[in-house]
Amino acid sequence: MLSSDALARLQDATTLWSIGQGKAAEVIEAACDCLVAGVESASLCILAGVSPTATDQDLLQWLEPTLDELGLTFYPRGSEDAEDAAVRIMATKLLAGALPPRELARWTHSAIGHDGTPLAEELVMLDDVYDTLEYCEETEAEIDARVLAEARRLTATGVPTQGADSTD
Repeated sequence: MLSSDALARLQDATTLWSIGQGKAAEVIEAACDCLVAGVESASLCILAGVSPTATDQDLLQWLEPTLDELGLTFYPRGSEDAEDAAVRIMATKLLAGALPPRELARWTHSAIGHDGTPLAEELVMLDDVYDTLEYCEETEAEIDARVLAEARRLTATGVPTQGADSTD
């Protein structure tokens, strides 16, 4: 694994963990992958050695300094920035073919919900549309296409927030 891939995996694992959608063991495994890929950092070594059954506080003690040393972003638990980043991670998985459109909408509704970041609003709403397909004029394929379009929008550079003027 290339060091850039390992660092990206660590960023993704810590981002998902920060919104309660990842486990400490996944963060620790990603830290170990960074070491194997040749990434060097004193706090990374310590983070990689944290017990997978450690408490969130034990993990958090080393997470922020490690991410800072590696030039990665630390997201406070449950922050809107973390939710934004997590939705983009999952949208990227959809576009890479690792997640079907329906699952992205379902995950977003479950992980972020109606009261979460405005960036996820369209995907949350589309999950509701999937749930009412039998009463809807749209087909599942049409809703899938809307989810794909939203994933593309979310992963584009300079993404406007929902409700902002945008040119598609």
